[in-house]
Amino acid sequence: MHITIGTKNRDKLRELKCLMQGAELRVLSLNDFPPCKNVVENGKTFEANAKKKAQVYAAHTKGLALGDDSGLMVNRLNGKPGIYSARFAGSGCTYEDNNRKLLRILKNVPASGRGAKFVCVIAIYDGKKLVGAVKGECRGRIAYSMRGMNGFGYDPVFIPKGSKKTFAELSQVEKNKISHRGRALQKAKKLILNYLNRIY
Repeated sequence: MHITIGTKNRDKLRELKCLMQGAELRVLSLNDFPPCKNVVENGKTFEANAKKKAQVYAAHTKGLALGDDSGLMVNRLNGKPGIYSARFAGSGCTYEDNNRKLLRILKNVPASGRGAKFVCVIAIYDGKKLVGAVKGECRGRIAYSMRGMNGFGYDPVFIPKGSKKTFAELSQVEKNKISHRGRALQKAKKLILNYLNRIY
């Protein structure tokens, strides 16, 4: 059996493939099924976007597919950037652009007001059938500056609860144990294996 991870983001794909190890599934990407158009993420929630991506890619690959949507929710900003995390600083922005904008907005905010959480929703489709959707969260706070060279996205400015290091200062193994994506994928792996055990 194989599962296709529905993303063209190389950083996310690498992380998801690493997290899928041990699931006894061959992990493929959209690069294995050309041509495949990008899905317009116009849902109003992480779950809506994740389900839309998984459904489209499962139909395209005619098999089991995983779609995910994730983002950073900052308390001070009433949950923003949320579903707009990837384009927080505008169309065509870089990870650094997003981080700089966030740090600029929170420049004079004390530690007590810098609470935030990462959220990840993973949806699984098999052809046209929804297998299920799961969510993972990681609470923490926003740092005062970018720190660390690992990870991607907002990792350099997010400090998980109970740590003094940002995600970008942690090793991949350390991050995977506590990250929103790691927690969501652990649930997703159980969902996938239970589903496969029922149909085979």
